[in-house]
Amino acid sequence: MPQPPPVLLLTRPHPASERFAEQLRAGGAVFRLIISPLLSIEVTGPLPETTGIRGVIFTSANGVMAWQTLGGGTDLPVYTVGTATARAAAAAGMSAACMGGDVDALGRRLLACKPPAPLLHAHGAHVRGELARRLSNGGLPCATAVIYDQPAVPLSDAARAALAGDAPVVVPVFSPRTGELLVNEGAKAPLLVAAMSEAVAKALEPLHKRGIRVARTPESDAMREVVSDLLTRALAGEF
Repeated sequence: MPQPPPVLLLTRPHPASERFAEQLRAGGAVFRLIISPLLSIEVTGPLPETTGIRGVIFTSANGVMAWQTLGGGTDLPVYTVGTATARAAAAAGMSAACMGGDVDALGRRLLACKPPAPLLHAHGAHVRGELARRLSNGGLPCATAVIYDQPAVPLSDAARAALAGDAPVVVPVFSPRTGELLVNEGAKAPLLVAAMSEAVAKALEPLHKRGIRVARTPESDAMREVVSDLLTRALAGEF
């Protein structure tokens, strides 16, 4: 009897989850899809004063979206974490440069190349890494502005049923906060986790899981590689 497809549980907001699932399907992955965001994105503002600011930092595409929604300008240079965020900024008409796959890499590269300053880090209410402080302490003045919030959302009944079942569930986790929320939800199913980074993997330590793999780089392409492999192995009954 053929092995039923594993469940792919995506917990990012719907647009990002749908793109990720479509890219996996285009690569030949087979799965039963459940999208159940653990976070929502709410633009809060206000748009910060940018007089004198020489560049804007975005550490997620959500920041770009919130900036656009609030009517932020497109004339300043933009520095991003990740190619997806750079693409979102470019699509919004900004001149964007990806400065690394995570906040640490971005900070190091900005301090090394010393672009015109002061800079502005526009981000969500939940942020890690103290990027602006590290840049300012390194001689690159950087202000901060919270322009959106990421309130927690409970899992759907379908997601909770999958986590309580017997079939393998593959879960990509893209941030430590999402990992912490998933830990709080719990799981009994054979859970196969793809973690975006070591920090995400650490947040997931208390979670009952059959296996966990960390992406080779903190980028969506690397996450898709890991998730596709986990789905293939789950379909073959290796877990």
